[in-house]
Amino acid sequence: MPHRIIFYPVGNGDSSQIVLDNGKRILFDFRHTKKSEDESNPEIDLAAQLRKELENVDRDYFDVVAFTHGDSDHIENSTEFFELLHAKKYQGDGRIKINTLWVPAAMILECATNKEQSSEFVIWREEAKYRLKEGKGIRVFSKPDKLKNWLEKNDLTLDSRRHLITDAGCLVDEFNINSDGVEFFCHSPFIKHVDEGEDLRNSAALIFNVRFQQSGSNYDYLAVGDTEWLVLEDIVQATKNHNNMDRLAWDIYNIPHHCSYLALSDEKGEIETTPKPLVKELLENGKEGAYMISSSRPIKDTQEAREQQQPPHIQAKNCYVRYLKNVGGAKFLATMETPNTTKPEPIEFKIDGCGISLDKKLMSAATVITSSRAPRAG
Repeated sequence: MPHRIIFYPVGNGDSSQIVLDNGKRILFDFRHTKKSEDESNPEIDLAAQLRKELENVDRDYFDVVAFTHGDSDHIENSTEFFELLHAKKYQGDGRIKINTLWVPAAMILECATNKEQSSEFVIWREEAKYRLKEGKGIRVFSKPDKLKNWLEKNDLTLDSRRHLITDAGCLVDEFNINSDGVEFFCHSPFIKHVDEGEDLRNSAALIFNVRFQQSGSNYDYLAVGDTEWLVLEDIVQATKNHNNMDRLAWDIYNIPHHCSYLALSDEKGEIETTPKPLVKELLENGKEGAYMISSSRPIKDTQEAREQQQPPHIQAKNCYVRYLKNVGGAKFLATMETPNTTKPEPIEFKIDGCGISLDKKLMSAATVITSSRAPRAG
């Protein structure tokens, strides 16, 4: 059985799933819009889709659910779908269970008043706090002083919860590349992004190098949430400083923030965004035959699109396509336009002993970047 990575068409939002060849399932983010329950809407009915997938394998749980950060387009209607442990009203009634919840430390520490935060974010913050207090069913990324202080205020110590915390530059304990065929290397959040930063969402979001192993070969998926170029430059610099440059290589690059130019530079550009120097280095680390995925609405090339403030930005896409060509990449895909804008379907990659391959029914419909068929990644 191959490993699989699935990207769901949920509009300008994020939801993706990794299904390992041993059956383990890791869900990244969850955005279910009520309008998607109308079959005429192009966005997928994510709740129904995930339930069907789980029922097909006789499951009612995910091994891991990771929320990269707490913005609504990453958690929308999730508190109606999942079983939460901190309150009975979120239990039973066919809710899907979470064995281990992954959250950035900022999701626990963000301290704005409830009126200034979405109700769902507040609920997930309480769930994360509950699990951390209980000492099970959670992994927190980064251990800033703010987290230490929070633990002490709750009569806990950092040492007593250290086994549940993973820092940037470290591997996640739950998975082993020898037994699971995958490992998760945490690039972000940095401690400084929480202790020193004012933005406890995008700048402190989860970013991973996900490395798969099949038949002795490694394949790298760079899972990047809503982040901006300053954080990416921090990641590249820190990775270089620690001689971990292989962790910046990518066969699949999940484009940040729905193809926003702000993940490349503070200047959008008229036709094409010019990336900052260290972001440019990151883009140049793509492998031959690589793919880029934009979790976004269709990306239009019109005057109106060039002037719009909200992503996706055509200038950013033009930049990504340029660097994908430069590394001999295969395809740039946007979730809401693959295979078409009327009825987009989940984008599924398979990773087996032959490398990375795109689902055959999407292959012919997707826009080909290279003029000839790209070799398999690896």
